[in-house]
Amino acid sequence: MAAEIISGKDVAADVRDTVTKAVEALPGQPTLAVVLVGEDAASQVYVRNKVRQTEACGMRSLHHQLPKDATQYEVENLISDLNENDDVDGILLQLPLPKGLNEAAAIEKIHPDKDVDGLTETSAGRLSLGKAGMRPCTPTGCVILAKRALGEDLSGKHVVVIGRSILVGKPAALLFLAENCTISIAHSRTADLPGLCREADIVVPAVGRPEMVKGDWLKPGACVIDVGINRVPAPEKGEGKTKLVGDADFESCAKVAGSITPVPGGVGPMTIACLLRNTVLAACARRGWDVPEGL
Repeated sequence: MAAEIISGKDVAADVRDTVTKAVEALPGQPTLAVVLVGEDAASQVYVRNKVRQTEACGMRSLHHQLPKDATQYEVENLISDLNENDDVDGILLQLPLPKGLNEAAAIEKIHPDKDVDGLTETSAGRLSLGKAGMRPCTPTGCVILAKRALGEDLSGKHVVVIGRSILVGKPAALLFLAENCTISIAHSRTADLPGLCREADIVVPAVGRPEMVKGDWLKPGACVIDVGINRVPAPEKGEGKTKLVGDADFESCAKVAGSITPVPGGVGPMTIACLLRNTVLAACARRGWDVPEGL
């Protein structure tokens, strides 16, 4: 029996609908400020999508663009100005920054209460301690997708997260732990990775290795939340053509898994949806508003 396909597009649309209804119920309009440095084409597309979706949900979007030769001081000074602006609820620094700029230092300039990407050290500490705060968008999306496939109660599920990055692997493990799951974090030094995966109810590949996880790595009926986005040659489409694939070999995994996210169209759409959700949550926390039902 083929696995159920978990549509990130559909789930993200549901999250955006919830955010839109939440914004309508608020006494004011949340505001997201996006900072883009340079002229990276992919980043410009991402920012346009974020601005469009922010406004579509009824929120205000501020777009700040700095030239590619902007200095570290100019980037950090803009972030400081946005920290001081009471009208701004969330600050998003679009990554990657141009070469020569210190991304970590710039991120740390963002006030934790406006850190809607959940990337500052304070946000990471709050997550680790189980305290209220902003949660990283992509890992949050992974948990929401797993719940869509398996139900709201994930208690007791064994989750194997493959990858230990600070952007996805570690926070995803902590977020699943907060759902009362049993967590294994696997990485390049893990002994018998296929064997470990076969024990998992939920497998979250997040290492950036195309189609690494094979169907025979999975326990029958397991849920696969594939975070990987890899561009690989696609000679079947024509000379020089490419395609996007995940860290899981979709064809073989779909024959064994109970549910699986596709690439593209799985975890990817959830990232912006969770960013919008975080912006509303940040506005409520900053302004003393009640959090609308459903968020």
